[in-house]
This record gives sequence, C-alpha cells and structure tokens, in this order.
Amino acid sequence: MTGALRLGTRASLLATTQSQHVADAVAAASGRDVELVPITSEGDVLTGPLAQMGGTGVFATALRDALLRDECDFLVHSMKDLPTAPFPGIVVGAVPVRASQRDILHSRDGLTLDALPAGARVGTGSPRRVAQVLARRPDLVVEGIRGNVDSRLRKVADGQYDAIVLAEAGLRRIGRDAAITEVLDWPTSAAQGALAVEIRDGDAAVADAVRLIEHADTALAATLERAVLRRLEAGCAAPVAIDAEHHGDTVTLVAHVYAEDGRRSVVASRRLDPHIDADAAAADVVAELLEGGAADLADLAGSSR
Repeated sequence: MTGALRLGTRASLLATTQSQHVADAVAAASGRDVELVPITSEGDVLTGPLAQMGGTGVFATALRDALLRDECDFLVHSMKDLPTAPFPGIVVGAVPVRASQRDILHSRDGLTLDALPAGARVGTGSPRRVAQVLARRPDLVVEGIRGNVDSRLRKVADGQYDAIVLAEAGLRRIGRDAAITEVLDWPTSAAQGALAVEIRDGDAAVADAVRLIEHADTALAATLERAVLRRLEAGCAAPVAIDAEHHGDTVTLVAHVYAEDGRRSVVASRRLDPHIDADAAAADVVAELLEGGAADLADLAGSSR
C-alpha cells in the first residue's frame, strides 16, 4: 500500500480531536501520512436518549460500514461506546495508551456533588451515572441529557441543569479542563478513557502501521473489562461499572452492578495474573455478581446463563 492512510472519524470536535491524536501517533510511528475522513453516524443526527437509540453501537455502525466499503482504512472509537460482540470483517488493530477513566462533575456554581443543594438538577445520559449520583445523593434530581460536550456545558450555564457528569478524558481531550469542578472517585464504565483502532480483517499493511501504537497494559485492562461486560450482556443501558488496574505483577478486576435508583449494588473482584485468559476471569467475576443478586438489580441478558 502506498499513499496516505485514511482514518474514518465522526465529525464532532471530540471525535476529530482524538482521531487527530491517533493519526499523528500512527504517522510518527510508521512514517506514513494519515488523513481524516469525516463520516456522519446515526447517533450524531438522532436526539433521543442514547440507551433507547441502539445503545453502545449507535455511533459505530456508520463508521464500520464506511470501512467495509473501503471509504477509509481504519477507525478510532471511544472504546466504551463499542459493542462487545465481534463485527464480521473488522478487528481491533491497536489500543493506544489510556487517558483518565474517571468521571467528573461540572457545576454552575462550582459546588461539589456533596455540596449541591437538595433538589438540584444533575444531567447525565448514562444509567450507571444516574445510579451512582443517586447512591450518594438521593435528594438530587437526575435527568437525561444529550449533545456534545460544549452543548452540555452551555445547558449548565443557561440554568437548564445545576450540574452535569461527564467523562474526564473527553473533556481534557478538547481542552475543557477549566470546566472540571470535581473528579469523582467512583468506578466507571468498561474501557472508559481507552480508544480502539479498528481495521479490516486481513489488511496486513494497515495492521503493520497501527500496531505500532499499541499499549499492552491498556489493551489488557480494556480486554478484561469488556470481557465482563460481554458475559453480563450489558451495554450502555445497564448500570454497570468495571475497572481493571495494574498493581505490580497483578491486575485487580472489580465490577459493580447497581439498581437504577442507586439504593443497592453488588460488587465482585479478583486479583489476577496478567496472563490469565480474559474470558475465564470474566466468568468468575460474573458468577459472583449473579450469586450476589445482580440480576435482581439490573436487566442483564447474561443472567440466564
């Protein structure tokens, strides 16, 4: 293959910013020029709640279709938005180093979550975040919110919300660090803060270029987290948090399932050898979650196993 590599991306500021970051990294590592190819996804034009629009795959479908039509050579996704099921003809070619996996609070008056007055309106499009906010502050009103980062920030400034919860990584990637009121210490979604580079299965030339930006520790953590999510058969519509963190020669895998109102939760954890089979580790964690009553708290298709 000769000429520039074509990186397919959504046209939003966050998507193009993180895609440009990956494009620059691939170009520097491989010596190949990389150009961005904007692609509009269904999730960019629909306005309903994400969980009711096809869930985690709504942003990926148009991009993947374009890749299979050879309109681009590779894709970059926020990995937490990527369905866990394999997609025919497409594979993950690389997982770059992870950004922060934490959530943040942005509030109009600079108040932390614990300092918000009773009845304050908090916006989030994530059932997990809804449950976590209510678990800590059941006296708050949590409402759905859609739109890009800047439009959500404007909704706080305009008084539609008193505060919103967002992913720290996305905010920092587009230079909105000053909007961070508080970094929240709760667990987050599987692979939050990680990016996935997808390529056509069998495209050796592109595979050789993108694998140069692979970060092994990030790839392992994201694989473990997504293996639990896949076993639970839970997507963005389920209040589930999963974190895998390295501690020396081991990896700690922790998964939480919450009731929608945040009043109850179930947690399971394992300390693992980094070389363990991800599916086997996930099976153990999911079994513990289900034994603890996780299926009574959330709609988990995997609970029938």
